[in-house]
Amino acid sequence: MLFPFQFGAEWTWLLGAWAVVEIILRIVLLGVIPGNRRPTTAMAWLLVVFLVPSIGFVLFLLFGNFRLSRRRREQQEQVNDRVRAGTSALADAVSNYSGPEWVTSAGELNRRLGSLPMVDGNSVELMPGYEESIKAMAEAVRGAKKFVNAEFYIMSSDSVTDELLTELENAAARGVNVRLLFDHIGTLRIPGYRRLVRRLRRGQIQWRRMLPLLPIHGQWRRPDLRNHRKILVIDGEIAFTGSQNLIEPSYNNPKHRRAGRKWVELMARMEGPIVATLNVVFATDWLSETDESLEYQLQVAVQAAPVHTAQQGMTAQVVPSGPGFVTENNLRLFNTLIYSAQHRISICSPYFVPDDSLLYAITTAAQRGVDVELFVSEKGDQFLVHHAQRSYYEALLEAGVRIYLYRAPYVLHAKHFTIDEEVAVLGSSNMDMRSFSLNMEVSVMLLGAEAVDSMRSVESSYREMCRELTLQDWLHRPMLAKYVDNVARLTATLQ
Repeated sequence: MLFPFQFGAEWTWLLGAWAVVEIILRIVLLGVIPGNRRPTTAMAWLLVVFLVPSIGFVLFLLFGNFRLSRRRREQQEQVNDRVRAGTSALADAVSNYSGPEWVTSAGELNRRLGSLPMVDGNSVELMPGYEESIKAMAEAVRGAKKFVNAEFYIMSSDSVTDELLTELENAAARGVNVRLLFDHIGTLRIPGYRRLVRRLRRGQIQWRRMLPLLPIHGQWRRPDLRNHRKILVIDGEIAFTGSQNLIEPSYNNPKHRRAGRKWVELMARMEGPIVATLNVVFATDWLSETDESLEYQLQVAVQAAPVHTAQQGMTAQVVPSGPGFVTENNLRLFNTLIYSAQHRISICSPYFVPDDSLLYAITTAAQRGVDVELFVSEKGDQFLVHHAQRSYYEALLEAGVRIYLYRAPYVLHAKHFTIDEEVAVLGSSNMDMRSFSLNMEVSVMLLGAEAVDSMRSVESSYREMCRELTLQDWLHRPMLAKYVDNVARLTATLQ
């Protein structure tokens, strides 16, 4: 009977020691977690830590730090300094925009946060067709003479992207400097990743993984940090950006194909000085992954960009954001524009999980009489995010926001919004806390009635594919659905 008694005593001592450790963890993290975090985010982490201290502590170590490495932050600061000096070459193209003062103020905010100026004299063509936009990119690459810079969150070698990849390979073979970036984890989880890598290794394209997670090579960071940008620049003369990844519209997923599920996107083809500023964002990311500076290329892009008066083209401004910027550039811009709206706001976001500031901005706009509409997917492709998004519908509907559900099985993945008749914004950024804090994003602010009219035409096409959600219908959804939505809302704040 001695051994069982000793064994039980040992376990009693270990359990007691572990209980003390968990109490210490709770006390220590109570003063650590709230630092530089939103109160809702801090409370969500503290709830996890207090319920399951040891597991919560491990999760916090893995996912609690949303900052990039010191080296990457220093590179970002260096590039910002160079941009401030280098954009003096765009002096003749810096905007003479004469619209409402609140728009000019938003442009100045963007310039101070992201270092990039508003520029006039741009042409912008919106491209809502999925395969059509990829064909347009392939055609532009076919005419490249000096360089091609491509950066996408997800890439794939498949029947839809093959033409573009072939043109990139052909351009590299004929002496064009072709540089390609794709997010490591974002692309790794897509079927066909190894096929893509084998293809790239056979060719002459210079390519790198963005934010690689390769511990055996000393490359480690928070696992869910992503570079979510989509940028293609050709010779400093033509650029594409928007929401679309380089992959076929069902994401190489047999399950999606059987269900008829396809992604709906919006890209923009641009010419003018805005191309040079988009290329700055690519150059920043290329420097981070390769330590190679493309300053010489930026000068070429500036010289290639035609300079016109505001009457001959559209005014535009690039807004980079992400962990390299501590100021949450995209969130500040979105809030500023929404609070400035006087008549109408139309928002399209596939993952709509706002923080308190954005939720207040949108609901306040509706409550003060602005017509506010939100386009989202009827059925999302990500379970937790979709249910977290649904948890905000009641507050939005009660405030007077009209919610349009894009009918399943399609996934409305486009990311854009319009304010009155003055501003249209499109790019890679969702209206969710991940895009504000964790993802590297790029947005473009387009000014004037021409830009808004083009975007409103796209929004009208969405409305025809949607059914409107009413508050009465939403309040009568099953109790289990409400429970799942609320639990998912909690997980969305764990950043």
